[in-house]
Amino acid sequence: MRVLVVLPTYNEILNVESMLRTLREVVPDAAILVVDDGSPDGTAQRARELSLELGRIDILERAAKSGLGGAYRAGFAWGLAAGYDHFVEIDCDFSHDPRALPELLAAAERADVVIGSRYVPGGHIPKWSWTRQLLSRGGNQYASLMLGLRVKDSTAGYRVYSATALRAMDYTTVGADGYGFQIEMTYRARRAGLTITEVPISFTDRTRGESKMSSAIVVEALWLVTRWAIGRLRRRPH
Repeated sequence: MRVLVVLPTYNEILNVESMLRTLREVVPDAAILVVDDGSPDGTAQRARELSLELGRIDILERAAKSGLGGAYRAGFAWGLAAGYDHFVEIDCDFSHDPRALPELLAAAERADVVIGSRYVPGGHIPKWSWTRQLLSRGGNQYASLMLGLRVKDSTAGYRVYSATALRAMDYTTVGADGYGFQIEMTYRARRAGLTITEVPISFTDRTRGESKMSSAIVVEALWLVTRWAIGRLRRRPH
C-alpha cells in the first residue's frame, strides 16, 4: 500500500511541526503532502525545513486560500500523478488524532472509503456541548436520509480513499467545500457503488490556532444537501 497523507494548511505554524513529527512516528512508511494555501505565518517554510529532517514530505504551495475542497482536489491530483494508491484526509490542528491512522489504514485494505466516525459505537466528542452534538448529529441524519448515504458521519473529515475510489467518484468535479465537500464525496462514493466503512474515532477541537469553520460553510452544506436530494428525486423513474 502506497499511502499519501494529504495535509491542508493555512496559518498552522503552531501545529504543523507537531503534526508532521507525529505522522512520521505513527505511519513511518507513508509519504506526506502539505498543501498550503499561501499561509502568511510561514507554515509552508517550516514544513519545508522539516522535510529535510524527516524525509518523504513534499509541499504544494497554492497562491491563496481557496477552500478545503480545493486543497484536497489539488492534493489528490498530485498524488495520483505520482502513483499513490491510498490517500488520507486529516486536519492539521489535531482535532483528528493521527495515532488512530493505522486503524483507518487497516480498514482501507477491505473498503474503498474509510471514514473516521464520531457517531458509530466507540466514537465520541468529549468536549462538545449536547446542543452542538445535537446539531451535528441532526445535520448528519438529514444528509443521510435525503441522499441515501447509509453512514452515521458524512461530514467527518478524517478519511482514507483508494485511488480507484477517487477515480470512480470523478473527484475533480466536486464543487463543494467544508462540510459540503465531505458530504458530496460520500454521496458520490455511494452512487458509484463503492464500499464505505466507518471506524470510531475521538474528535477534539483545536487547542492552538484559529478555527477555519464558519456559519457560511454550514449553511452551504445544508443547501447543497437539499439541492442534491431534489436532483436525486427527479432522477428516479416514475
